[in-house]
Amino acid sequence: MGLLQVAMVHVAIGAEAKKPVASGRDLSSIPSSAITDEDIIAYINKKIREGWAGAEITPSPLATDAEWCRRVYLDILGRIPSIDELNQFLGSKSAKKRAELVDRLVGNSESEDRYLEEYARNWTTVWTNVLIGRPKNAREEQRDMVDREGMQQFLRSSFLRNKPYDKLVYELVSATGSNKPGEPDYNGATNFLLDNLQEMGTTATAKVARYFLGLQVQCTQCHNHPFNDWKQNQFWSMNAFFRQTKGNRTMQGRMVSSARLTNEDFAGESSNPKDASIFYELRNGVIEIAYPKFVDGTEINHSGYASEVDRRAELGKLIIKSEYLGKAIVNRMWAHFMGYAFTKPVDDMGPHNAATHPELLEKLGKEFAAQGHDLKRLIKWVTLSEAYALSSKIGATNKKDDPSLGEKPLFSRFYIRQMQAEQLYASLLTATDALKTKGDREAQEKTMQTWLQQFTLAFGTDEGDEATTFNGTIPQALMMMNGELVKTASSLSQAAS
Repeated sequence: MGLLQVAMVHVAIGAEAKKPVASGRDLSSIPSSAITDEDIIAYINKKIREGWAGAEITPSPLATDAEWCRRVYLDILGRIPSIDELNQFLGSKSAKKRAELVDRLVGNSESEDRYLEEYARNWTTVWTNVLIGRPKNAREEQRDMVDREGMQQFLRSSFLRNKPYDKLVYELVSATGSNKPGEPDYNGATNFLLDNLQEMGTTATAKVARYFLGLQVQCTQCHNHPFNDWKQNQFWSMNAFFRQTKGNRTMQGRMVSSARLTNEDFAGESSNPKDASIFYELRNGVIEIAYPKFVDGTEINHSGYASEVDRRAELGKLIIKSEYLGKAIVNRMWAHFMGYAFTKPVDDMGPHNAATHPELLEKLGKEFAAQGHDLKRLIKWVTLSEAYALSSKIGATNKKDDPSLGEKPLFSRFYIRQMQAEQLYASLLTATDALKTKGDREAQEKTMQTWLQQFTLAFGTDEGDEATTFNGTIPQALMMMNGELVKTASSLSQAAS
């Protein structure tokens, strides 16, 4: 069987493997410093199994090694395994071969640096799409304050060094400097907020709360939320942290050549920089006042002088100390690997939106923070869990576990999902080497972006969100049949060999 077939066809499910028994120590009485990866994985298995028992369902059988191998390559590296990689895994006699493969793919194996490069490439792509969206068309990019290469360089460096997640978030929230590589004050992290300073920073307020705290405070921008405890003053108190922030363009003709994110003195809407307040209007027309106050009620100095208080730096410190930070990234990463988060949507963890497994989410969030905000360890916890290892085959008793119909996910089977556009591209290259550039990393990135622009222009969303864009419509099928990449991939010519 060719590798292209491996990419497109499920491997037949073999005989049902014996289910591992969820066991392990009681983590409630053990300090985090003494808790191992195996303890946490056992805890995940225990809590997920409790959900199955409560719903009176039996999980699907375990996936075959071939299925699991394909799955973990796609989720960690963003591509299918090559034939050699698949055979190497299937031929291994090690009792710990799955854990060993995960360690290799996240770049923990010193002898295989190529996987670290691929790991950094894939997660740079994932987080670039989250933070600034997929590539825009050329006309939009001319007016854009975002430098995509600058964002990618910052993220790639962070993932290559396995920068702790709290440090990564702090740098994104507090960044100042130029967004363009090569500038003396270059800081690629600035690209995130430069893209979100519209309307007095209200977009930045909403996205920072959603992405890093899992809270949708934008719902309270104009009024108190009708269905939960979030209030209008909470939105504007968060927004006050961004009022010193300014984005400045450098133009070259009609194009933006670079942009800078700076902190400037903010006099407040009452023109008193020592007590720099902002005003907002209630639905009844009453004007209220707000100062920078975090969602947990912590206030900072009201001064608007940048030399006295760096409001975004203070916000960054509060975010990385918040219990929401760990839970939000656990929820997002769980959704990446499992297809669904513990909440729907993934970035709405307010008190009105109960998680499917609240104790598990709470514990994983706390342990992620206690264990150093290590994204690679979090990946290991999820990919080596029993739920991740299940087949996608639906059993007789778990038919009702169907989140696509609005049911809360119980993770009693692996939920089938389409490849993302970037995964499809990388998998086609793995299968065929079609159009694979011999240039450096930047040249390879440009080649991919050229193909993706064709893809996302036809099927993407205006917001560049994370929704899957490949769902088998007729135009998509025609594009796949007639597009240059697939034509070259399926060609019998020497150039495609």
